[in-house]
Amino acid sequence: MFEVKHITKTYGTGRTQVTALDDVSFRLDRGRLLAVLGPSGSGKTTLVSIIAGLLQPTSGEIIIGGKQVHLRSAAEAARYRRTEVGLVFQEHHLVPYLTARENLLLVPHLSGRVTRAHKERADTLLADFGLTERAAHRPSLLSGGERQRVAIARALMNEPEIMLVDEPTSSLDTERGLQVVELLKQQIHERAMTCIMVTHDPRMAGHADEELHLVDGKVVDNGARAAVEAGIQKS
Repeated sequence: MFEVKHITKTYGTGRTQVTALDDVSFRLDRGRLLAVLGPSGSGKTTLVSIIAGLLQPTSGEIIIGGKQVHLRSAAEAARYRRTEVGLVFQEHHLVPYLTARENLLLVPHLSGRVTRAHKERADTLLADFGLTERAAHRPSLLSGGERQRVAIARALMNEPEIMLVDEPTSSLDTERGLQVVELLKQQIHERAMTCIMVTHDPRMAGHADEELHLVDGKVVDNGARAAVEAGIQKS
C-alpha cells in the first residue's frame, strides 16, 4: 500500500503566499496504475516532485508499506530515489552518447558496481519492451516511442517500489502514446509495483486502473470536475 496523507505545499508568506497543493490524500495498492489529471497549474507536477523527494511538503506525509518516508536531508532523498523510486520524465533524458543498453546499465554504474545480474536484467527489460534489436543503438537512432520505452525500462532497473511518470506521451502521437501506456501498465501489473502517471490526455488516463483529478491543488470528485471543465469551456 502506498499512501499520501494530507499533503500541502505553499510558497511565499502573507499576501504573496500561493498554495500549490491543498490537503491532498489518496491510497494506491500494489500493482495499480493511477493517472493524475488536471488543468495547467493544478499541482500535478508538484505532487509528483514531492513523492519523488525532489520537493519538501509544507505538511503531510508519504507512507510506503506502512512506514513513513522521512526525507529530511538531500542524502536521504537521493538514497530514497535510488532504492525506492523509478522516475520517467516528459523528456526521456537518455544519455545521448550511450546505447540503449548502456543507458540501462548507467543505473547500477552510478551505485558503484555493474554485475552480471545487472546485465542480465538490462537484457530482460529490453526484451520485455521489444527493444532487443535496438539495444546497441544510441538515442538519436531511436524513434520517439522507442526512446520513451528505453526511459521506462531504465526506471525499472533498480526494481523500485513506486514508479513516477510525468507526461510520458506528450511528444508522441495517440497510437504510440497508447502503446507506451499499455506497456507501462503491463509491467506494473506483472511486477506488482505502484505507479503514478501525470497526464493531460484523458485518452491515456482511460487506460489506467484509477484516476485522480486535481483542480487548484485540490482533489475533486467527478461532479466538481465536470463543473470546472464546463466553466473553462464557457470562458
